[in-house]
Amino acid sequence: MLSKQKVVALGFQHVLAMYAGAVVVPLIVGAALHLNETQMAYLIAADLFTCGIATILQVWGGKYFGSKLPVVLGCTFTAVGPIIAIGLASNLATVYGAIIISGIFVILAAPLYGKILRFFPTIVTGTVVTIIGLSLIPVAMNNVAGGQGAPDFGQPRNLLLALITLIVILVVNRLAKGFLRAISVLIGLAVGTAAGYFMGIVDFSGVAKASIFSIAEPFYFGTPQISITAIVTMILVNIVSMVESTGVYFAVGKATDQKVEQRQIVNGLRSEGVAITLGGIFNAFPYTAFSQNVGLITLTKVKSRDVIFAAGGIMVILGLLPKLAAVTTVIPSAVLGGAMIVMFGSVAVSGFNILSGVDLRKERNLLIVACSIAIGVGSATVPQIFDQLPDFAKMLLQSGIVTGSLTAIVLNLILPEKKTEEN
Repeated sequence: MLSKQKVVALGFQHVLAMYAGAVVVPLIVGAALHLNETQMAYLIAADLFTCGIATILQVWGGKYFGSKLPVVLGCTFTAVGPIIAIGLASNLATVYGAIIISGIFVILAAPLYGKILRFFPTIVTGTVVTIIGLSLIPVAMNNVAGGQGAPDFGQPRNLLLALITLIVILVVNRLAKGFLRAISVLIGLAVGTAAGYFMGIVDFSGVAKASIFSIAEPFYFGTPQISITAIVTMILVNIVSMVESTGVYFAVGKATDQKVEQRQIVNGLRSEGVAITLGGIFNAFPYTAFSQNVGLITLTKVKSRDVIFAAGGIMVILGLLPKLAAVTTVIPSAVLGGAMIVMFGSVAVSGFNILSGVDLRKERNLLIVACSIAIGVGSATVPQIFDQLPDFAKMLLQSGIVTGSLTAIVLNLILPEKKTEEN
């Protein structure tokens, strides 16, 4: 049984694992829509506040809502492009009107979506989990170099910081025991950030500027407005997120040694729908299950839902205390990248582990896995190959998880199977 102090520390580790992904979305959207500093600060605070509520709702698990899995929810990257496009063409009130209605769509569509889960046998789920891990590795490597678009991208000091972080995580994970081993990523991030401070690349100016207290305000950017085009766009975004979340649920199930039932996925998606609707009300973002945290569960072997409850609570507090939230933003991208290498690689290995139950000596199985992984990872790493397609198709196909999942499902259905063969 973990003590309260250990639960909080492990929860904080989960927050740090997903923090960059959670904060970068409002930063990108805010910059693209030319928001001022006050609006940007609100956007980040509202995002963290709603992330926390969404995560707690997901883990809590009632009769109709919540998967009861140790899943962390964060804003989906799939929504970034569409939100910017809608915001530039219209305004943020139209964006949030579309997000609210698309969240209601997810709540209503979850039971129907649950009926197609029979198309996710072991060969499909193993492939999807593998794709999730492999498609995230380029994200890790971009961070190792300092963050995509950073002026010091690829500088030796960034590579050194990532290496220091990675080595610390590996050493602690191998030599320490019990609680210290469980917080190996947190220790690695702390040591890496300290090293970055002595190198002169940790900047605390943002902490000084941040306000002490802030509360998420419903409809901060105005009364929601209705646009059919915007609504359809956001519904498509959330369909993509539903597929991605399904893969994450299966990955978490594998990491926690439990079989994920259809009811859990339906309830989990209903919770995501509620979270998306809340995101629209508090002017945040659509939410999805974060795969970053699956790798952390796999690495630490800590499967307690209490830890994720704590993570959700910490995010709510950070959303209310922007100055405290700003402290976590000083972690250099390279340090995060060093930690991501271990976590994202662990997700991919979880997929390999699931596929170990599939006989890949059979040509049919080999073709399904090979084609699905190639298409999924290829779509994630070279998304520009779909730039000439219509926007709705581009939005769907640029997600490697979606293209890989669809490929695995379709091939599993159409490739002939001999009666003596089993998946």
